[in-house]
Amino acid sequence: MPAGGLVPTGVAKERAELYQGRVTLYVVIACIVAAVGGSIFGYDIGISGGVTSMDGFLREFFHSVYISKQHAHENNYCKYDNQGLAAFTSSLYFAGLVASLVASPITRKYGRRTSIICGGFSFLVGATVNAAAQNLAMLLFGRIMLGVGIGFGNQAVPLYLSEMAPTHLRGALNMMFQLATTLGIFTANMVNYGTQKLEPWGWRLSLGLAAIPATLMTVGGCLLPETPNSLIEMGSKERGRKVLERIRGTDKVDAEFEDMVDASSNSCHNAQA
Repeated sequence: MPAGGLVPTGVAKERAELYQGRVTLYVVIACIVAAVGGSIFGYDIGISGGVTSMDGFLREFFHSVYISKQHAHENNYCKYDNQGLAAFTSSLYFAGLVASLVASPITRKYGRRTSIICGGFSFLVGATVNAAAQNLAMLLFGRIMLGVGIGFGNQAVPLYLSEMAPTHLRGALNMMFQLATTLGIFTANMVNYGTQKLEPWGWRLSLGLAAIPATLMTVGGCLLPETPNSLIEMGSKERGRKVLERIRGTDKVDAEFEDMVDASSNSCHNAQA
């Protein structure tokens, strides 16, 4: 894991007492982006369960499941037993697993913002394709793109947030991602409760609404600065110091900056060992 969250072995821990800074606008915006990233993750997890039980959705893509559902009063056993329907649900998680493996080196080499933007753009594409889907192939492609977004977003957003937050608030602010994920699941269930009454197109609205936070995440990733830790890792120490001064609201950042440089050096040394 890239440096920033904890103080690695070899870094002078006594310097932590000399850290100065306050919660600036950049930190607040980082929290908002983190919340958006977490809410999309939770929304995509929670939305599929309701959508796959909507009659309009099943009639259009999984007619055999729809027929089985109509006879549920006769036999409730495995009424959703369908490989295509299972693929629709599970493709997101498989794509997220693969994408997370790719996202890690990209985040380290090209920065946290790059992964956040990639994740937001993938979310946006996935939500748009799913909302406009005309066949199973489009549904699966949309879910795969959502999974790619989850892989990049879940890897980069918490890391970005922990590196931007002041050290004394890092744990509390990093919980924003987990909180937003839970709220995203809750929101998805509330959306499904409303859209199930909008037959036969309510499912499109449920899937398409994910495009709103995806757009916010993408735009936010473009506007936010790269983290000091990432800039230092990429060899831009002067830019890293300037960003650190800006997000801390003070130019008295010598102690924290030195710890970041030491942590980056230790991280590179351990990677080469």
